[in-house]
Amino acid sequence: MDLPFIVATLTRRGLLTPGRPIRVASQLNALRRWGWSLAGELRQAAARDPGRVAVVDEHGAALTYQELLDRSERLARSLRAGLGVRTGDRVGLLCRNHHGLIEAIVAAMLLGADAVLVNTGLSAAQLATVTEEQGLRVLVHDAEFAERVLGLPAELHRVDERRQEELIAGAVPGDRLQPPERDGRTIVLTSGTTGTPKGARRPTPHGFGPLVSIIDRIPLHARDTVMIAAPLFHTWGYAALQVSFALRATVVLHRRFDPAATVAALAAQPCDALFAVPVMLQRLMEVAPPQRRPPLKVVAVSGSALPGNLATAFMDRYGDVLYNLYGSTEVSWASIAGPAELRAAPTTAGRPPHGTRLEILDEAGQPVRDGQVGRIFVGNEMLFEGYTSGAGRESRDGLLDTGDLGRLNPDGLLFVDGRADDMIVSGGENVFPSEVEDLIARLPQVREVAVIGVPDPEYGQRLAAFLALRPGETLDPEAVREYVRHYLARFSVPRDVVFVKYLPRNATGKVLGRELRRYFG
Repeated sequence: MDLPFIVATLTRRGLLTPGRPIRVASQLNALRRWGWSLAGELRQAAARDPGRVAVVDEHGAALTYQELLDRSERLARSLRAGLGVRTGDRVGLLCRNHHGLIEAIVAAMLLGADAVLVNTGLSAAQLATVTEEQGLRVLVHDAEFAERVLGLPAELHRVDERRQEELIAGAVPGDRLQPPERDGRTIVLTSGTTGTPKGARRPTPHGFGPLVSIIDRIPLHARDTVMIAAPLFHTWGYAALQVSFALRATVVLHRRFDPAATVAALAAQPCDALFAVPVMLQRLMEVAPPQRRPPLKVVAVSGSALPGNLATAFMDRYGDVLYNLYGSTEVSWASIAGPAELRAAPTTAGRPPHGTRLEILDEAGQPVRDGQVGRIFVGNEMLFEGYTSGAGRESRDGLLDTGDLGRLNPDGLLFVDGRADDMIVSGGENVFPSEVEDLIARLPQVREVAVIGVPDPEYGQRLAAFLALRPGETLDPEAVREYVRHYLARFSVPRDVVFVKYLPRNATGKVLGRELRRYFG
């Protein structure tokens, strides 16, 4: 990435403003010695703005950047002295959004250990598999998960919230920390909607490039107040935390997402930005809007497609502040859609940011024409380093396969048609469930919808639509089918229309297709 672009973007976002020379020097030295990991970003923020509030919880309790760093360092020293954590070990984190999770991640990285971010929605059996496959030495967990960790191996060190506070309080004084021989990696678990999740090794940034790619398109600024509603164990929530620390922002965290509490907090803090997943926006639209619009400049979402007219409806209420980032654990980001693009095309994934290459390729690896569906390949400097199992993903000419299908329109806007393995063949026709989902989601009676493929003895596969209606609303299955038939080809009409109270989702808001398929045995 070219230096003039980096300097110009950092200047626009307020990161190159003058400061006290000794603090600026200390800030740059922290980055030089500790790098651009989360630990390095926390150190640079504490060096430049030690008294600035770093984290605020749902009860209003706050920690400054210096206090957060001190607690993280004390925890690191105790993990090393008391539990024997060393460079290359793996520390599991089974926590909701709160400062204790941040402290544990940073502590692991300060020691050169890998932080394994564990989805809080995993079952006890999945957790046991993850513990074994990732070779965890320590598991830091919230008190609410005490029963879930009971069946894990006896040799695994368990650190609950009370024990974490004891380790911080009892840290050996004077045991200085030095940059480790190797950087600790962040291991993010894939969503696991089809089974046990895989561990994906996230790279450590090597400079300002990744930050600049994001803040060039999403107008976040130094010292903003940012609410992160997306789970921190998710790629998107973790990326929001990294960006926030780089900006020396104040981060607002709630352990659980509650739409009414979120609306209240956005105004009370007050927040400049909100990081969320699309289903959270749907929930925010279901509660009464605030009397005064929060001073939001940015609402950034990622993790799944924006359904129906959610983008325009949300902006009608909260202003043209919505930014949709399409990416994955493996490729980080691929494209970003801003408010103007979402107004024009509410389901678009936008355009690649600076420094990102995106191509739509056919099965032979050749580029397809505009409007033609193909496989989405992406290249940037934050492609993952492979799965912890040793497996990788297909790549072509430096571009990584996202596993998704999509198309570009003549204006260069990307549209994602869904996972390659979600496409079904019904009676010889290729059918994309996401297209049908998006259409049904526009019905005013529908609260949420999922469309999946199920086996069919005559056509091979057929579509089944699962609808959760808004309170007090009714719909007839044949009316739904006739509505789809009016807009789409006959092979896109769902043969089965099932009404459910709600859709089964994992902790990041993705619909669990395997749960829906149980309706068909």
